Amino acid sequence: MAFEEEWDDLKQAAVERRTGMRLNQLAPEAGGGGAADLKSAPARKRAFANTIETQLEKPTREAGDTVDEATGAAARAFAGWDTAAGLRKSHEKWEDQVNRLVGRLVTNKTQLRNAATQLVGTDLDVGHTLRRPQSNISGL
Repeated sequence: MAFEEEWDDLKQAAVERRTGMRLNQLAPEAGGGGAADLKSAPARKRAFANTIETQLEKPTREAGDTVDEATGAAARAFAGWDTAAGLRKSHEKWEDQVNRLVGRLVTNKTQLRNAATQLVGTDLDVGHTLRRPQSNISGL
């Protein structure tokens, strides 16, 4: 069999296997795909990010620092005892957990701000593209 014949057979088999879009349900009466449109509230995202920054992030750091002082004083008071070593070890765990929590808060704050900016930017870009004036050769 020549290459061209084999290639034609393969192309024909691919066309026969091709499947089109399949719908699992009919579109709702109002039309569309049935899923709600994406809605975004950039102002609310920024407000939540500010709440994380002012009401959660800073107080969490401060609470961690308060425990640092108290645990350090207790470990010094029990110097030479196994209790002091246990306090230091638990304090290390506490510091790690506080740092992880603050890290999560910072990440969430950043993601909220980025999402607000990106969604607004995307909306503006799409709107600009749709409002772009048509040239005389657009329909050619």
